[in-house]
Amino acid sequence: MNTSQVNASLKCERDTRVTSVLFPCLYTALFLVAIVLNSLAAWIFFQIRSSSTFVVYLKNVVVADLLMTLTIPVKALTDAGLGSWQLRAFHCRYSAVLFYTTMYISILLLGFISLDRYLKIVHPFGKCALQRVKAGQILCSVTWVVMLSLALPNVILSNQMPQISTGGKLRCTKMKGKMGLLWHEGFNYFCQLVFWGTLVLMVVCYTFISRKVFESYRASQSSSDTASKKTTSKVFVVVGVFFVCFAPFHLARVPYTLSQTRNTSAQCWAQNQLYFAKEITLWLSSTNVCLDPLIYVFLCRVFRKKLTATLCRRPLPHGSLAETSTKIEMPNRGHSNTNLDLGCH
Repeated sequence: MNTSQVNASLKCERDTRVTSVLFPCLYTALFLVAIVLNSLAAWIFFQIRSSSTFVVYLKNVVVADLLMTLTIPVKALTDAGLGSWQLRAFHCRYSAVLFYTTMYISILLLGFISLDRYLKIVHPFGKCALQRVKAGQILCSVTWVVMLSLALPNVILSNQMPQISTGGKLRCTKMKGKMGLLWHEGFNYFCQLVFWGTLVLMVVCYTFISRKVFESYRASQSSSDTASKKTTSKVFVVVGVFFVCFAPFHLARVPYTLSQTRNTSAQCWAQNQLYFAKEITLWLSSTNVCLDPLIYVFLCRVFRKKLTATLCRRPLPHGSLAETSTKIEMPNRGHSNTNLDLGCH
């Protein structure tokens, strides 16, 4: 790939007649909901002691979601063409990089949550270093450092003078030189590995978790359909949110990235279709910042208790935010209960 090939692929002007109206509205609505939900989640979670790896991971998800949420107004303004070219350049160089980086940090953390639930449910009496709070904190710290370090070259290598198109738009790829485009493409492939690898991990973990759940019901000869459905919803809420939000975007992103970084034979209309597909699936991925709180409500009993107390404006009893568990009651043959831990503990 040489500079002339890259420039040839960038000659096509983007058709933003729909996207400049539709997506700013969608992102504005998303921001208003996300800032309320994640601010409330942060306020609640940081009153909860980090007594388990699960809580540690959820706290980091809240931080990543809040940072991602704060980048949304900049994207909405630039998509609408309301900001100056300097704002667009800021978005390309900094805001968009933080947007994508925090999204993939959230993806990795959701994978860690799945692994943590697998270890807690399928091997409840095993001793694994990954189940220690300190190990969870170290793993989260390493994740932040690695992802931010890999994203930093996208900031540094966006060092070309911004080139404004005839329609007054600035395309982020035009701020990158040859090395910048190569790193951008390589980082995108790395992010694809992060997503699909995490998806495989989640499918494996939740397959074993679901087997454990239904084996418990079979062993107890339980006929409670309500309890079974409740258990199933709690087991699969994480993987459901994950797949619905992220899978479409990662199917659309590779062909779009190639159309931006390489000399392709695609017609201009095809490039515009790839752009629209990327943008609509990216917005769908962004809705994860609103759906993640479902994880907290479904899986974390102490979060649920604090949220209820906050909304009802009543104080919690002393010590209620101490170490606790979220458990699914699994009746056994002796009519006692076998508890399957799925949440904060």
